[in-house]
Amino acid sequence: MRASRGWGTRLLVAAAGLLAGCGQGDSWRASIAGEARPAQEVAASDARGRAAASAIGVEAAPAGATILFGDLHVHTSYSWDGWLMSLPLFGGEGGHPPADACDFARHCSALDFYAITEHAESLLPEHWSRVKDSVRQCNARAGDAGAPDLVAFTGFEWTQAGETPEEHYGHRCVIFPETDDAGLPLRPIAAANRARGYLAMSEMFRRVRWSQPAHFGEYQVTVQHLEALAALPGCREDVPSSELDAACLEIAHTPAELHRKLDEQGLEALDIPHGTSWGVYTPATTSIDKHLEARHFDPRRQRAIEVMSGHGSSEEYRAWRHVETTAGGERVCPEPSADFLPCCWQAGEIMRSRCGDLPDDECERRVELARRYAAGAQVNPTAVFPDAPAGAWLDCGQCRDCFKPTFTQRPLETVQYAMALSNFDEPGPDGSPLRFEYGFIGSSDIHDARAGVGYKQHDVSLVTDGGAWPEALTRAAGDAVAGVDPQMPQRPGSAPTGLTGNDPRTRDFLYSSGLAAVHARGRTREAIWDALQRREVYGTSGPRILLWFDLLSEDGSRLPMGSQRVLADGIPRLEVRAVGSLEQRPGCPESATAALGTERLDWLCRGECYHPGERRRRIERIEVVRIRRQRHAGEPVDALIDDPWRSVECPPDPAGCVAELEDPEFATDDHDVLYYARVLEEPSMAVQGRPLAPERDAAGNVVDITLCGDPALGPDCLGEVRERAWSSPIFVSRAR
Repeated sequence: MRASRGWGTRLLVAAAGLLAGCGQGDSWRASIAGEARPAQEVAASDARGRAAASAIGVEAAPAGATILFGDLHVHTSYSWDGWLMSLPLFGGEGGHPPADACDFARHCSALDFYAITEHAESLLPEHWSRVKDSVRQCNARAGDAGAPDLVAFTGFEWTQAGETPEEHYGHRCVIFPETDDAGLPLRPIAAANRARGYLAMSEMFRRVRWSQPAHFGEYQVTVQHLEALAALPGCREDVPSSELDAACLEIAHTPAELHRKLDEQGLEALDIPHGTSWGVYTPATTSIDKHLEARHFDPRRQRAIEVMSGHGSSEEYRAWRHVETTAGGERVCPEPSADFLPCCWQAGEIMRSRCGDLPDDECERRVELARRYAAGAQVNPTAVFPDAPAGAWLDCGQCRDCFKPTFTQRPLETVQYAMALSNFDEPGPDGSPLRFEYGFIGSSDIHDARAGVGYKQHDVSLVTDGGAWPEALTRAAGDAVAGVDPQMPQRPGSAPTGLTGNDPRTRDFLYSSGLAAVHARGRTREAIWDALQRREVYGTSGPRILLWFDLLSEDGSRLPMGSQRVLADGIPRLEVRAVGSLEQRPGCPESATAALGTERLDWLCRGECYHPGERRRRIERIEVVRIRRQRHAGEPVDALIDDPWRSVECPPDPAGCVAELEDPEFATDDHDVLYYARVLEEPSMAVQGRPLAPERDAAGNVVDITLCGDPALGPDCLGEVRERAWSSPIFVSRAR
């Protein structure tokens, strides 16, 4: 382990928990450079998909049906964290305004659609206006309106993080089908007003200007923007959203308020939760069940959930817990198991290693104190020993057997857990319990406008957000912290101490982009939106895997992923068909160079684009997950999630894989059920493929870790993974 902690790390910790804005200089008014991709190139891409479908026996679909790939979670440097990442102070390469998102999506990643979703809390009215204009300009360059090469959507991110489990609702992307002003909100709706944070950061950057005089102008623009954000008045709370002035900061404290404000403006929208299990800002005992309360539940808008992003996969539920709560409400530290090491437990072990010549009874008292303090922390248990190097914490808090797990994954916030829940206290109009009926998608949550990045697993600083802070986030916290006794545990505050707290391990859990895929009946905006509404969508971890998942009926008809079916009796029959993604050729297509020019292509795409060859990766395995829905209040979820319920090994055929399955238990079990398909490609190397690179002893215990950035792991921290796709569920209920 390398162990150093410089002023840059401490500044990052202080800064990242606050808000920054985007600059207002000429660079932020950049124009879109590229025109539409050649129509023949787009047609050839669609034809490859149809040929792959035909080869695997997919039956004729509605006219114009195709699988399209996109990214519905894209930040530019107009978002506070995107702007921080662009600054020289954090190793940034300069600003990436909304124009970059269009050029990158069109010519670097060759997406079919994307959405800009800036953090609502850090947008001034003029920047909201520029986002809307950029999206319109991108669509205006899309070629044939009946078959555009790219569809751009407008949205914003409602970036909520509560300090306690009861008030934490998490982050959501709100996306709109229309691009004209009448179909968009007057202003983005924020989760909190952080004026104090703006002012604190402006003071910090006033000082930084003089430490880096070569970049004085960039920091001056930052100061001016932060001060403007702090001065932006809050909107009145006693006035309907539709009647508020455009030049104010509108706040929604809960999902219920967010939905009410959208209703007051008469807006159609998708409300897509994301990063639900990401522990960086999620209190340890938070449960997603409160999202099912009728006041927060809006099934019209809650049609999709983000299973995979650059922050990892929120899919998999586990029975272990970071902290346990007694009947009296006391938080206690669970003991470690073979598959999980609680950070509160490891805090005690760190204390034990520091006891030195302390009397045994005093050492044990401090060990228990360290565990109690860490168990009491909501999100930052490592703050118990702020001077401890990352290696001292080993892989505590991390899911050891999850695919690309989120950092300190929260089991009660995972997608699988959510899909098993039922709210019996507030039944719906038909008398049935309230339940999530999400379709599954992936996206990037990238912060430098590079929509859909991850088509090639190279250059960690390009394809992940972690590369933006290469030094600050790879340092371990080894130096002494002023005023801290290393033999005495510290009581952490209730709120996070910054994006990473004092935990540099966070960077190892930042991955390349996931993707959203839609089974659309055409390439138009309306066709894509309709697929999202039908939930005929799926997510991938990045590769453009082709996936079909159907419920087969006795009469030979099919219901696709996202469908609902009521069965009086009988046995559900399911069919999965999957085709692997195309391997990539080096470089970029000639059309991308012609559209952007060599200089812009090299800067924006770094000379590497989505550039498919002819060979497809093999689908290694098809898995189907079955989740039975709670049939009474308080029914334990652990026994309801069958993962996998069925697993089928695929033949070594690059043309794809087919599996047909039946569930005879449905006829004798009183649970309503959902099924979804998960398909795994043959092994390949991925950046951040082995987070923390844990080293184990002969007994299997983790004894050391190595952070990305260590030369031993190479420049891209490559590790072997099985990239995958997740279908939306098919919901099957029993007739009652």
